[in-house]
Amino acid sequence: MSAAQNRGAAVLVCPARVPRTAGFENVEAIARTLPGVEVTTAWGQPALKVRGKMFACLASHKSAEQNTLVVKMDFAQRDALIEEAPETYYLKEHYVGYPCVLVRLSRVHPDALRELILNAHRYVAAGKSRKLMQPDHGVRKRRSR
Repeated sequence: MSAAQNRGAAVLVCPARVPRTAGFENVEAIARTLPGVEVTTAWGQPALKVRGKMFACLASHKSAEQNTLVVKMDFAQRDALIEEAPETYYLKEHYVGYPCVLVRLSRVHPDALRELILNAHRYVAAGKSRKLMQPDHGVRKRRSR
């Protein structure tokens, strides 16, 4: 049993023999089946929101690889995904303090993508209180308006 399974995190691993192609069109199609989803933009890239809060978007930061999806989730699940399937899930320094994972859309299995979107929608829609500081993840600073 892996360390991620020991921690009780849901790990979405892509089998090697299954074709792995997905684009934002697939992401949007999955999201449109969920209640209250708004398809919009964030930082000039397509984004998905529920109750005005973003739960997934195409990465716009220059450190992210092309065709990368940013998906909201808790830090423990993110770390488990990266540990179990680093060829699909990754992180760049810019995103370390945020509760999200970077997903290579060219590598993610369609079933795993569906689960990621459903879980991100639930995570954000639930309005769970999230600490501003997580162990080993630094401080997430809020911008003043």
